[in-house]
Amino acid sequence: MVTAVKRIVLWLLGTVSAVVLMFGYHTSTSTSGPEASVGPTIGGGANETPATTTPGASTVTGSVAQTQWGPVQVQLTEKAGKITAVNVVQYPNGNRRDAEINQYALPILINETVQAQSAQIDMVSGATVTSDGYIRSLQSALDQGK
Repeated sequence: MVTAVKRIVLWLLGTVSAVVLMFGYHTSTSTSGPEASVGPTIGGGANETPATTTPGASTVTGSVAQTQWGPVQVQLTEKAGKITAVNVVQYPNGNRRDAEINQYALPILINETVQAQSAQIDMVSGATVTSDGYIRSLQSALDQGK
């Protein structure tokens, strides 16, 4: 009889602990899904409208870099031989994690590109695959602009 009571008490405590842990788990409340806006300089895919350019500026689109998570394609706006803007036309956004990573990584890559004025930029930790595809497409765009 005592053993049965101990088993029931242990089972009840285990169940209560599991329920408390499940209700205590906080999920992400951010809207970083594929439908979320990543920023004004980041496009959403192949159907993206071309960026508007300022007078005297030229726009060059790099080749599509295929990565294991999806295609990456960069579009540059250059004026007087300087990169003035970068638009990421395609990037991996097939799931919530892709969108979360790229929402963080792409603005960093864009900023580094404008500062460095070349493809000699650092990769973003945690976004190595996207960074590699970005740099390959960026170099392609720079090669076309010469």
